[in-house]
Amino acid sequence: MITNLRLQHFRSYDDASFEFGDGVNIIVGPNASGKTNLLEAVLVIARGSSYRVSDMELVRFDAPWSRLDADTLTGQRTVKLQPGSAEKWLKSFEIDGQLLSRLTASRLLPVVLFEPNHLSLLHGSPDLRRAFLDDLLEQTNPRFGALRRHYRRVLYQRNTLLKKQPRDIHDQLFVWNVRLSELGGQIASSRQQLIARFSEHMSSLYEELSHQSNHVTLEYTSRFSADNYESQLLHKLETGVEQDMLRGFTAYGPHRDDMGVYIDGHAASDAASRGETRTLVLTLKLLELQLLEELRGEQPLLLLDDVFSELDGKRRQALTAHVRDYQTFITTTDADIVVHHFAEAANIILLA
Repeated sequence: MITNLRLQHFRSYDDASFEFGDGVNIIVGPNASGKTNLLEAVLVIARGSSYRVSDMELVRFDAPWSRLDADTLTGQRTVKLQPGSAEKWLKSFEIDGQLLSRLTASRLLPVVLFEPNHLSLLHGSPDLRRAFLDDLLEQTNPRFGALRRHYRRVLYQRNTLLKKQPRDIHDQLFVWNVRLSELGGQIASSRQQLIARFSEHMSSLYEELSHQSNHVTLEYTSRFSADNYESQLLHKLETGVEQDMLRGFTAYGPHRDDMGVYIDGHAASDAASRGETRTLVLTLKLLELQLLEELRGEQPLLLLDDVFSELDGKRRQALTAHVRDYQTFITTTDADIVVHHFAEAANIILLA
């Protein structure tokens, strides 16, 4: 939990300080008042980086440096940005007096973020859904980050060979095929287990949020079955070399798999309305919140940017009931929503 935060030369802020409650914190203000920038500062202090821009863009225009200082239940945290060499900005951290050049996994505060671009999770590229699964697995499985990086390196090596096509390409590819299938099988298995876990609660939670009796399911979409993914992938890599050489890249593996979201048996990307899409994505985010709390043993911060748009009154009420037990940061331009839902139970932060 973050109790207070000071922003110096950060984005649109010159020097501002805020105090936060341990429950729901509502950041209210018109467009361009700095609501999302404040939400972004909370994320940077917790995880060390922005979800929107590079480190350089976090520094207020024409400012010589940028700094965030926060008090949390576990101590003090500081993030500094200052000029380095070759027009690069150096980022450093200080946690309880200890200087750090980067935040290791144990130093990160667990965070779940919802922002409007996440609505493309259902309708957008499969890359977005793969990233959603893999980013969450990195936060909940200590070994998954290394597995993910290793897979990318092996995939890069195989694709490089496919493009260069040396004389002994088949002999060289065999080693990478074996390793890629081994790593790919582990990644696919981890994703499938996560999806199965989410699927157990997806329908009931969606029904609570939407007040509609829809059956929602998640499926891992791949050319290969779960029980022998590794051997099937290896066979395809071996027999599909000529086609991959023509393409110049590896066409099969977990980097090409997907997650399907279905509502009453129909693909949500085709059947869901805008309100249903928002509710489905919020359902995934709340499941992410619950999983992080269970596996990390601490309550995550919940950041909700412009979450109430396109939600009717019942869905707003259902959502607020789920977030009251977490330190939650919500941005909105609609003061009436705050008065109606949170007048007595929230810390209100008004921005001009």
